[in-house]
Parts: sequence; structure tokens; C-alpha cells
Amino acid sequence: MNSSALTSTVQTAALGIPGPRRPRWHHNAWSAVVAASVLACTALLPVQAQIGSTAPVRIGVVGPFTGPSADFGVPMLNGIKLAVDEINAVGGYLGRPLELVIKDDTANPDQGRKVSQELISEKVVATIGFCNTGVALKAIDLFQEAKSPLIVPCSTGTAVTAKYPAADSYIFRVQGRDAIQAPFMVEDIVKRGWDKVAIFADKTGYGEGGFNDVVAALAAKNLKPVHVARFDLGVKDLTAELTAARAAGANVILSYTVGPENAVIANGKKALGWKVSQVGPWTLSFPFFLEGAKDAAEGALMVQTFIAEPSNERRASFLSSYTRKYHGKVAVPMAAANAYDATYLLMYSFLGVRDGNLNGKAVKESLEGKMKTYYGVVSTYDKPFSVQDKDAITRNMLVIGMVKNGAITFAYPEDAKRNLIIQRKQ
Repeated sequence: MNSSALTSTVQTAALGIPGPRRPRWHHNAWSAVVAASVLACTALLPVQAQIGSTAPVRIGVVGPFTGPSADFGVPMLNGIKLAVDEINAVGGYLGRPLELVIKDDTANPDQGRKVSQELISEKVVATIGFCNTGVALKAIDLFQEAKSPLIVPCSTGTAVTAKYPAADSYIFRVQGRDAIQAPFMVEDIVKRGWDKVAIFADKTGYGEGGFNDVVAALAAKNLKPVHVARFDLGVKDLTAELTAARAAGANVILSYTVGPENAVIANGKKALGWKVSQVGPWTLSFPFFLEGAKDAAEGALMVQTFIAEPSNERRASFLSSYTRKYHGKVAVPMAAANAYDATYLLMYSFLGVRDGNLNGKAVKESLEGKMKTYYGVVSTYDKPFSVQDKDAITRNMLVIGMVKNGAITFAYPEDAKRNLIIQRKQ
């Protein structure tokens, strides 16, 4: 690709103009184009906004990078780092590099609150983070009270972006909340003819919120669960609960938990010789389930925003860049892709602050409607947020994934075809 063609593509991407059909080129070129579009956007800012400090722009990152939820916390962090490296390679924000201030919450709510207080005190411009809903709910008041924007790329609990009135909220999310994941999964259950649902949900904030969303989604279809099992994290045996669910006539298990417990359900079901499907939210795509249940995980169905197949240029480039940087496949593709997009959306919000003063209010207002279109991995983000809506992911972006040969693929061929075109918010 010659320099003039690259410049033209960068300019159209920066301005949010679709432009001509892009030719196929080297696998990392699209990442370069997206990153370079950030640089091109700076040319649109007033001259005075481009002159000033060369000090790093400090961005907080909080998540479970060790402990029981590290299987999706680490891919989230890797997605953020990949985006930051690309942005810094083309000059960062007005010549100021982005600098990550990383805090490990270990999936513990008290620890999450502690490190969030540290980020606020260290005066980061904004924060990207939280994988566990219970941890997020324990800490988000700190960001709200400090008027410090928080973008959540992983935690799906409905309450995370519903706790505060939308117009006042500094809490944004680039992930499919449970209020859309649960009905999406229930609709698939009904379509498959499964009408006797057993719900297995852990007792965390995530499990509680997901349980309530599933019950509401079933009620909308005039269904009630035939059996409910609630359990603590770390449980090793759910044989009694599975036996009771089978006795109740359940023909599908919908599980809402974060990892190892999903494998306990699958392995227990296999040990009983009970051949019913296990379905649920995106947590059924985590290594703790896939590796912990092995062949017992085969055929499980889950909600996804991103499946690690190179269905189009953007996704192929992202997967290739991630694999090269981290020397292996993405452990939880959704966590990495949503976090990567969240990082670029934050950067684009900076570019929407016309005077370069990145205070919390200015960044919030830019996120709410002053950004250029970002052509991301999960979605094309054209006005992803507004004053009244802090969730970037809508139902049309969801697909049903399925475990096949230990990996996640599309459950329906038509979704694989539809995935060739990246969806926009509806």
C-alpha cells in the first residue's frame, strides 16, 4: 500500500467517513490505520490545544490480574496494553504518551475498593476496568463522587450502569449487560424447544443480578424455572443440586457463575450420565470452564459479542496483533476485544475535548456525543454513548457461541455470515 493511499485511508477513518472498499494488505496494516487515525484527528484540534505539556496522560486500569478471575482479567489488560502501544506509536495524545497505572483487585470487593481509592488519589484522567460485578459495585461510587470517568469493558452486571441516573453518571460500559444477555439466551432456549429450565447461579453480585435477569426473561416468555440452585464460589460438588434438577424434569441448565463452578456443573452432569445442554452468558467461554470441563463442555452455548475468528479485516488484524504480542491465542477473546475498543473510545474522547483540558467533566461530555466514529473490533462506534445511555453494546451485536472441540465458534452459520459486517448500535 503506497503512502498516499494510506494517508487517504487514515483521513477517512479519522473523519468517520466510510471511504472506498479497503484492499487487503499486510495483516497488521488495519491496526496501523486505526492508530494513525488518532494522529490525524489531532490535526482537527485548535492550534492552542496542541501546544502544552509533554507529561504522560495517566489512565487507571483495575481488574483481577491474579487470583480466581485472572483468566479473563489478564486478557482484558492485554487488550488495553495493545491499544495503548498502538496509540503511543503514533504520538499518543498531542505528543503526550498514554501511561497506564495498573491496579490488581484480585476479584476481591474490598481490595477493589482499596485500589480504586488509590487511582483516584493518584489523579488518573480516567479508568478502564472491572471484571467482577461484585467488585465493581463496591467501588464505582468512588469514581462517581470524584467525577472521574470509568469505562467498564468486562463486568456485565446490569446494576453497574444503572446505579446512577444516566445524565449524571460517570460510569460507562463497553460490554453486553446481563439485561440483554439473559433475554438473548432465553430466546435461544425457547427457539430450541427447551421449556423446563434449571438455573444454577452463584451467590456473588454477578450471580444474583444474573439470576434476577434470567427469571425476568423467562417470565416474559411465560416460563418459570423448574429448579433453582444457589451456591458459593469455590464449591467442588453440585451432585445433589443436579440430581434435584433432573428430578424436577429440567431439560436445560442455565448457569450464571464466573468460571470453575461452571466446570463443576458440567462434570457433575457428565458423572450422572445426564445429557442435557448447559447454556449461559459469556462466562462459559472462559478457560476455567473449557479446560476444567474438557469434553463435558462440548456443545455448551453462550452469549458472545466477539468470537475469535478472522471474519473481517479488523478482527483478523486484531487477532494477529494480539497473537504476535502475547505469543499465543487469546484466552478470553471477548475480554481482550472489548477492552481494546474501550481504550480507543477513551482516546477518541480525549480528541473530542477541544481545548485539551482533560478534566472529568470534559471527558464525560466527549464520551456522551462529541467523538468521531471509531471503527472498532467489536462494533463500529457511531455515538456509542449519550447523556441518557452509558452502554455501548446493544442486542443486535450479540451472537450465540458454542463449544466445539474445546474452542468457541458460532452456533449458527447465519451468525457467522452476519459477522462479516460489523454491527452498529441500535
